[in-house]
Amino acid sequence: MTLDPTQPAPTLSPAERAKAAKAAAVEAARVAAEALAAADAAEAEALAAEQGSTPTANGKAAEISAGYASAGAALELGTVVLDGVTDPAARIRIPLATLNRHGLVAGATGTGKTKTLQGIAEQLSAAGVPVVMADVKGDLSGLSAPGEDNEKIRSRAADTGLTDWAPAGHPVEFLSLGTEGIGVPVRATITAFGPILLSKVLGLNNTQESTLGLIFHWADSQGLALLDLKDLRSVIMHLTSDEGKADLKGIGGVSSATAGVILRALVNLEADGGDTFFGEPELETEDLLRVGPDGRGVITLFELGAQASRPVMFSTFLMWVLADLFQTLPEVGDIDKPKLVFIFDEAHLLFADASKAFLQQVEQTVKLIRSKGVGVFFCTQLPTDVPNDVLSQLGARIQHALRAFTPDDQKALNKTVRTYPKTDAYDLEKALTSLGTGEAIVTVLSEKGAPTPVAWTKIRPPRSLMDTIGNDAIAAAASSSTLSAKYRETIDRESAYERMNARVANVPAPAEKFDIPPLPADLPDLPPSEPDGPSAAERIMGNPAVKSFLRSAASAAGREISRSIFGTGRRRRR
Repeated sequence: MTLDPTQPAPTLSPAERAKAAKAAAVEAARVAAEALAAADAAEAEALAAEQGSTPTANGKAAEISAGYASAGAALELGTVVLDGVTDPAARIRIPLATLNRHGLVAGATGTGKTKTLQGIAEQLSAAGVPVVMADVKGDLSGLSAPGEDNEKIRSRAADTGLTDWAPAGHPVEFLSLGTEGIGVPVRATITAFGPILLSKVLGLNNTQESTLGLIFHWADSQGLALLDLKDLRSVIMHLTSDEGKADLKGIGGVSSATAGVILRALVNLEADGGDTFFGEPELETEDLLRVGPDGRGVITLFELGAQASRPVMFSTFLMWVLADLFQTLPEVGDIDKPKLVFIFDEAHLLFADASKAFLQQVEQTVKLIRSKGVGVFFCTQLPTDVPNDVLSQLGARIQHALRAFTPDDQKALNKTVRTYPKTDAYDLEKALTSLGTGEAIVTVLSEKGAPTPVAWTKIRPPRSLMDTIGNDAIAAAASSSTLSAKYRETIDRESAYERMNARVANVPAPAEKFDIPPLPADLPDLPPSEPDGPSAAERIMGNPAVKSFLRSAASAAGREISRSIFGTGRRRRR
């Protein structure tokens, strides 16, 4: 539309002016954040150019660093260590455009994995990328507070080419599984979780997992909403009762003994506090994709809360979140930076004792979610904790020190060495057991998609606090969050539990007998009855067109409650 300069500008309402001003402020903040990042990159490039003119410990360091050069934006991991000497000019980077190729951060306890993840998260946030992290041990809350300025940190910053290090906090949301944690409570419904993920939480075998799937199918076919544990428990109790034997027999020969095992597992889960997690309001995954008014991505930290005794539930819940993201996000292909980076800490909990069906779905999710613009990092002690089919999907490898105290440790070390590209700069087997705290053997994918040279890397220090901020501060941040009003109060609407109880309550009682006096003998005759035949409703229902419509509607309803990649229910439209 062309505006006539001679005409007065259209008058905007106060609400429209406020909305336009807010949009302009957000855009200005985004431009400023990008300009600051570009200035930092230019300053670092100038420093590298100056230092590159002086002799380094070994010309090989510059050759390794050249493999990590990036034309676009990149995360700065650290600098090359060669023959025990750190070269501040030889930088190791991960291009932002390759982060949706996923990655692995591994290493023994105390080697610096968590601080590496902390540094990655805060750089992603500064680049405008939201991050989801599992705070299993509760020591990532420091991301929200500026770090401590001391000589040790400044020395490491200088060694790793970070000349402008300064303490800085980042936007963080604190979420807890269930209603008994200190963060904003988050939940999932039983239907949304699905039988495969729930079987992982309950520790069911393959036969019991398939039985649970049939029970879910029966509940769907009856229109019974499974929202919390009491809903599923009431359905199984019905199927194992005398009244439900026919229903149980009709869903594929499910044995009552197997259904009873599942019921007992549910009761145990409920006794351990699982009932505080399953229910409504259900977490909306779009709340994990937020960017603040200043252009920085919001870091979402999930803590176990009262589920500390069930860490498997924690890791399985994170997998559900990832599967839900896969369902809801549109295809974007290759983009300049990811829409979200998802970090699984203690990833071995996800894969330990997992069924074949579960592992297949994890592999498929990790493989396909790349096209949705989501990057996934697994963090664990040993690379062998992650199945080979999942490892084959990972582009970045950040391996902290490994300990080889037992024959099994030595075997894992040998397997890890064989997975790296060949290098003549390091003896990898020796290097992996000699790394210091905060050092790692790194290889990533370059912007062209090729593996970079193997690099012994000194990792940059985070700018945020490398410690917890304490439960009181976390609780205060959670209570002031905009998500608190949305998720704090539990909703218990009518679902399978209420409907199953109503069935029992509506069983007709024996007819009560009343003393009714006889009718008078002189009543007039009744009018003649109409001839037998179908009623108007029956004639309508018998119409072929109506039957066809009802079959189509039933098929549509069936598709709505059908399940996706993990057997998880489709999210309700909002």
